[in-house]
Amino acid sequence: MPETILIVEDEPSLQETLAYSLAKQGYNVESVGDGRIALETARRLRPDLILLDIMLPGLDGVEVCKTLRRENFQFPIIMLTARDDEIDRVVGLEVGADDYLTKPFSMRELIARVKAQLRRTQVIREELEKIKTDLPATKQDILTLENMTINITRREVILNNAPLALKPQEYDLLLFFAEHKGQMLSREFVLERVWGWDSVGDSRTVDVHVRWLRQKIESDPANPTRIVTVRGGGYRFEG
Repeated sequence: MPETILIVEDEPSLQETLAYSLAKQGYNVESVGDGRIALETARRLRPDLILLDIMLPGLDGVEVCKTLRRENFQFPIIMLTARDDEIDRVVGLEVGADDYLTKPFSMRELIARVKAQLRRTQVIREELEKIKTDLPATKQDILTLENMTINITRREVILNNAPLALKPQEYDLLLFFAEHKGQMLSREFVLERVWGWDSVGDSRTVDVHVRWLRQKIESDPANPTRIVTVRGGGYRFEG
């Protein structure tokens, strides 16, 4: 079934061009030109992706994005703006946008961004479904992994009978790996589940934290046996 894209753009000529180009790619397209109508349409339509202009009548794009994220809608949002301002970009990402394009932009670039976001969402959805079938029926409070123990209630890790000092994000990443032991996890999926949809980071964030974790839990970080890299895929935690 074709994905549905909601275009929120108040400039008629650009709205029409976007709709034509995306429909030509095989997407279902719906277009609106007002922020308040955009909210109502997104709630009803539940699109697979939104192209959201920042400068809109009724309600600006930042407020639209913020409201949708507050209501826990997690479809990708690509923000469009005529203002090439780093502050605008940061604000847009902080309220939950997944990507950002400054006008004028090429239609080829926009379509590439759209496809990338939809592909990322599909990967996450597929991995979530796989994990649901693999999860144990009950969740343990303590995970024991050879010479390492993770106490979930206390947020404490013991390695070789001694407390292991971890930063909060390192702990969250280690716990996520441990709860999905033996499963290949893509970088995008780890970023989504550990850092969240509103994260400003990218897959390199995952690589950096994996490197830090390896320094702390691997006997030989240069040749890891616990957090294994899956070439072209991501990581697999072996315990």
